[in-house]
Amino acid sequence: MKEVNSYEVTDLTSLEKLEPVRVRPGMYIGSTGTKGLHHCIWEILDNAIDEVANGYGDRAEVILNKDKSVTIIDNGRGIPTGIHPLKKKSGVEMVYTELHTGGKFNNSNYKTSGGLHGVGAAVVNALSSWLQVEVMQKGKIFRQRFEYAYDKQLKRKMPGTPVTALEAIGNTKQTGTKITFLVDKEIFGNVDYKFDIIDERLQELAFQNKGITLVLRDERKEEAVEKVYHSERGLLDFIEYLNESKTPLHKDPIIFSGEKQINGLNLEGEVCIQFTDSTTEYIASYVNNIPTTEAGTHETGFKTGMTRIFKEWCKKLNLLKEKDKEFEGDDLREGMTAIVKIKVSNPIFEGQTKTKLGNAEAYSMMNELCYNKIGEWIEDNKEVATSIMNNAILASQRREKIKK
Repeated sequence: MKEVNSYEVTDLTSLEKLEPVRVRPGMYIGSTGTKGLHHCIWEILDNAIDEVANGYGDRAEVILNKDKSVTIIDNGRGIPTGIHPLKKKSGVEMVYTELHTGGKFNNSNYKTSGGLHGVGAAVVNALSSWLQVEVMQKGKIFRQRFEYAYDKQLKRKMPGTPVTALEAIGNTKQTGTKITFLVDKEIFGNVDYKFDIIDERLQELAFQNKGITLVLRDERKEEAVEKVYHSERGLLDFIEYLNESKTPLHKDPIIFSGEKQINGLNLEGEVCIQFTDSTTEYIASYVNNIPTTEAGTHETGFKTGMTRIFKEWCKKLNLLKEKDKEFEGDDLREGMTAIVKIKVSNPIFEGQTKTKLGNAEAYSMMNELCYNKIGEWIEDNKEVATSIMNNAILASQRREKIKK
């Protein structure tokens, strides 16, 4: 008989293949609530956008099907269908059944990418009742299906089990990938995708990738609803959209971009700023097209560089009286709307859900870029800049009064 407090090698459990994802879904998608449910769409969509953003296609579609499954289609190059020399499996099977498998670990396929941990596609497969991949490539349509099904080798039900081989089912002149998946009700309970959440994400993506076309089609109701997203001016369209209900203090937004290499990392930054009559600040920040809702080093660098240059010009233009206290960054950003976007060849995120960037290089790059470019803008727009600095001084005085 086993002792109550004994701890033997037989007590150790080893999870096989995609089982860890099913046992701890929160580790991979954040939660099994609404956020996690939509995160499954983002994981597949990020892969489609990576193809498009790197110039291999110009269109992606999200379809919400009647049976609660989701289809995501792109016109990129298609997932590799060839057989891997060492694994003896097709590229499709590797991507959908193995964690940390993908084309984004070296920078030869993608200059920058959002789906970069190589787990996204396999994670969605692991959390689905079934998932079907169709790849259009080399003049053919290939298809493979995976299910939460019995594995003969392991003698138990396993997530993401291939139930068919990758087979050619037809001919085509197109290229791209089409993924359809039905998440498992056992894991998510309530499978109710919110049109508004997906609508907002596609709108943001279209603004960030000018010239591409995105489509959202909802077929769950009697009459299908379809929305198309396309932006020719990118961040200028985006800031106009964000400030629709506000009155801008200057007609033309401040927009600039730049690139730099630090410690072997390629960094490309783009910023768009417009000050409004609002009393709150709004910053939308992104890394490789992914919204960083918890900010990170790129956003901190932006704030530091911007505050630094405005403070310097405030002294240069003698806007502060001797007894006045200097304004802080928060005072300056009152009523500001900004979009801060960076592309990093090898981003370090804090957590798999990628909501906060950790690269120190992104801080240095954004700090310097904002300091220099906003400085040039102030030089050419002293009148508008002066009114922005005067507003910051007033905001600072209000803050001091409240403190007292």
